[in-house]
Amino acid sequence: MWNEAATHAFGVTLTPEQADSFDVYLRELADWNSHTNLTAITTPDEVRLRHFLDSLSVVQAVPMRPGLRVIDVGTGAGFPGLPLKIAYPGIHMTLVDATGKKVAFLSHVAQLLGISQGIECVHARAEEIGHVPEHRASYDVVLARAVARLPSLLEYLLPLAKVGGVCVAMKGKTAHEEAVDAKKALAVLGGKLGEIVEVALPGVDEAHYLVVIEKVKHTPNDYPRKPGTPTTKPII
Repeated sequence: MWNEAATHAFGVTLTPEQADSFDVYLRELADWNSHTNLTAITTPDEVRLRHFLDSLSVVQAVPMRPGLRVIDVGTGAGFPGLPLKIAYPGIHMTLVDATGKKVAFLSHVAQLLGISQGIECVHARAEEIGHVPEHRASYDVVLARAVARLPSLLEYLLPLAKVGGVCVAMKGKTAHEEAVDAKKALAVLGGKLGEIVEVALPGVDEAHYLVVIEKVKHTPNDYPRKPGTPTTKPII
C-alpha cells in the first residue's frame, strides 16, 4: 500500500479518512484528465507513487505543523500542495496556477473533500502574485515542483516567502548543478542555500532532491519582473 510506504519512508501516517480523501482525489483526477490535460501520469499506482508519495516527501525538508502558511507555485493538478493539505489539515495552503481549468479542478476537489475553508486556489502567474500585498512576503513555506530551473524559479518563490521562511524546490538529477548556477539569484533576491535533501521513492531509480532555500532578507521590490522575463533573462 502506498500510504504504508509514506509512513515507512517519510513518517507520514494517514487516517482512514485521509486515505479515503486520496482515493477521491485519484478518482477525480482520472475523470477530469479525460477531458482536461492535468497530468501525463494516469495509472493509479503511478499517480500514488509519483504524485502523492512524491508530494509528501516535502516533510523530509520541512516539517508540517498546524498554522503554517504554505504556498505551492505552479501547482498544476495540485502537486505537491494538495496532498500535503490532505495529510496535514492544520496548515493553510494556497495553490497557484496560471491555467484556469487546473484551478477549477483544484477548487472542485477541495470542496468535494470538505477542506475548502483551509485552502485557497488562485488563478495567476507567479510573476503577478509575487506583487500582490496579501501574498508577498507572507508565507512560511513556498513550494514548487517541475516549474523552472532554479535561477529563474527563485524569482517566483522568494518574493512570496517571509524573512525567516523557506522555499523548497523539488528537483531531479540537476539539483546540485542548478544550485551552483543560482548563486547570483540568491544574493540578489535575499535567499541563502540551505540543505539539498535526497529523496528515495520506492521502486524509482531516478534521483529526487529537495533544494531548501532560506529567506534571509527582503526581496527588492522590483522582483519578480514582468511575466516571462525570469525565464528568458534569469539572474545569472
